[in-house]
Amino acid sequence: MRQFQETLTVRASRPGLRDITQELAACAAKSGITTGLLTLFIHHTSASLTIQENADPEVLRDLEDFFAALAPESATRYRHTAEGADDMPAHLRTALTHTSLNVPMRNGAMALGTWQGIYLFEHRQRPQTRQITVHIVGN
Repeated sequence: MRQFQETLTVRASRPGLRDITQELAACAAKSGITTGLLTLFIHHTSASLTIQENADPEVLRDLEDFFAALAPESATRYRHTAEGADDMPAHLRTALTHTSLNVPMRNGAMALGTWQGIYLFEHRQRPQTRQITVHIVGN
């Protein structure tokens, strides 16, 4: 059993879903592991990870609109506003999504479905630099 670990730095220039599938595929290839499990962990409480459709960009826009309506930005609705009106909604959106994902690896690549991609879901308005630990265990 072998292990590989790397920290991926992702720049999110705007709120919303950013496809990171290719960056993760490069990590998987670099690992040299052909069969195993890839685990992702984002080191933040105002951004998250998700696996979603990567064929129709309308899916991503609908998801972004849904979460914006579900946890709207407000300077008066929440107690936690020290970092701005977008901060508490960002925490709520993260709580409803994922900070960690597991993806099986097969034949040296992530075994994603035909229409699946892995996304960083940025919930803050200002540009952010996000850290994601990629850990792969296998043979």
